[in-house]
Amino acid sequence: MLVRISEIEVYPQYLDEYLQYARTVGVTSVCEEPGVICIYPMQLKRDSCQIRILEIYASDEAYKHHIKTAHFQKYKTETLHMVKSLDLVDMDALAPATMLQIFKKMHK
Repeated sequence: MLVRISEIEVYPQYLDEYLQYARTVGVTSVCEEPGVICIYPMQLKRDSCQIRILEIYASDEAYKHHIKTAHFQKYKTETLHMVKSLDLVDMDALAPATMLQIFKKMHK
């Protein structure tokens, strides 16, 4: 499993447009790619131009496939000028066995 948090700062004048792209690529990726477990974009309440995206992939191969898809390439190329900074932070899951419980709770 690959877990990552993308830390993104967006230029204010592009914020609304960027948010739409982030929502769209997340939904499309989760719906169309079996190896994409989660792409969950979030916006910091204290600074709306700060975006965090929780990304969870079944494997490195699933991530490599994801970044080659047409929907990701569209997101990447069409938002490049909107992004002031980007940091991809790879994470170690401390309790990966609880992930199944988290997603089961969403259906209650």
